[in-house]
Amino acid sequence: MVVSDTKTYFMASQQPTTAIFIDKYHPKAGGLCAVSVRVTFDRKKKYYPTGISLTLADYEKTMGQKPREPFKGVALKLQAFEKKAADIIKILPLFTWKSFEKHFLTNRAAKDTLDLAFADYASEMREAGRIGTAVSYECSQSSLNKFAPEAKFADVTPEFLVKYEKWMLGEGNSITTIGIYLRSLRCLFNNAISEGMLSKEYYPFGKKKYEIPTGNNIKKALTLNDIALIYYHKPEPGTTAAMAKDYWIFMYLCNGINVKDMALLKYENIKGEVLEFERAKTVRTKRKVEPIRVSLNEDMRAIIRNWGNTAKDGSAYIFPVLTKGLTPERERQLIQQLTQVVNSHMKDIASSLGIACDVTTYAARHSFATILQRSGASVSFISEALGHSNVNTTQNYLAGFEDDSKKEMVRALTAFKAVV
Repeated sequence: MVVSDTKTYFMASQQPTTAIFIDKYHPKAGGLCAVSVRVTFDRKKKYYPTGISLTLADYEKTMGQKPREPFKGVALKLQAFEKKAADIIKILPLFTWKSFEKHFLTNRAAKDTLDLAFADYASEMREAGRIGTAVSYECSQSSLNKFAPEAKFADVTPEFLVKYEKWMLGEGNSITTIGIYLRSLRCLFNNAISEGMLSKEYYPFGKKKYEIPTGNNIKKALTLNDIALIYYHKPEPGTTAAMAKDYWIFMYLCNGINVKDMALLKYENIKGEVLEFERAKTVRTKRKVEPIRVSLNEDMRAIIRNWGNTAKDGSAYIFPVLTKGLTPERERQLIQQLTQVVNSHMKDIASSLGIACDVTTYAARHSFATILQRSGASVSFISEALGHSNVNTTQNYLAGFEDDSKKEMVRALTAFKAVV
């Protein structure tokens, strides 16, 4: 009898068990902790992500006896994950981790709505302070919701995407906008696949499937003559127009730095004769990114003297755009305001100088790259100066200007006409 009881106990101890687990030991931004399904078998535990992250306080509300919205919906989703694990364990004639995972890790996200996936990712970006990225994904979310409310991952086929593209064009959207929205959707697919929540057979993008369209490269660069006109233009000293012009020149000279990166510059970034900084968009990347190094010339130093903060301690911002302790939302708002101010005044300056091109902050970056290219600089050098992660990005960046160069070469072949 004792032997029988021992045998029964031993067999029972071999039965896999499931539970919902919150990883409170590795909190992410904002105190969010990943929630997973824990399966225990033969004293071994494995954790399977649900894609849900909660604070400890919200986890307690979710796991309570009678959770209220919005926690009730999260609780139901977690229960569905655990039920799936338990149901798979029941149907397996013999439990092994491999057989369990073959069933459990396949296409968990297929029935998830795109709306939920976009909302979760945008929320994660906001928690991380990446407000611009969050807003971009929310725009994509809104567009796809209008086209196909309640669409799920499993609904997104190459045919679905072709119809969405035609619908977007019919709504008056550009190819560039379509590309931005669909690259966001593609990222969600890649995330779901990498997390084991969706199999590759559901992936609708790529050759022989659906290829995301790319818009025409609109030329935004100025000629060296245009830049000379701006450089020598003399707005009334101390005015907002003078500040806008100087900021634009600084961005152009500072390797085509964008407004956000310029606003984030601190005095500690000045290292002797060099300004060294890392682009905000690459700070969070896992790969090692070399900082951008710019030789500080007298023009740049003069702009810093004229418009920089008087407090020059290392942690102080160089330009009086941001202050310490701002929320990511407020920081983004101030950067957008500065961009609008510079663009507005530069438009007036360009008009007064007879410059036909749009003289925006973005044009400063493109002009830096293009003039380097026209002066004979290599694409790899320009890529490093711009802070691009790979040369292909830079090549796409310069593609439109290369077309201009080709036209000039063809005209040179028939230059003899001018002397006949």
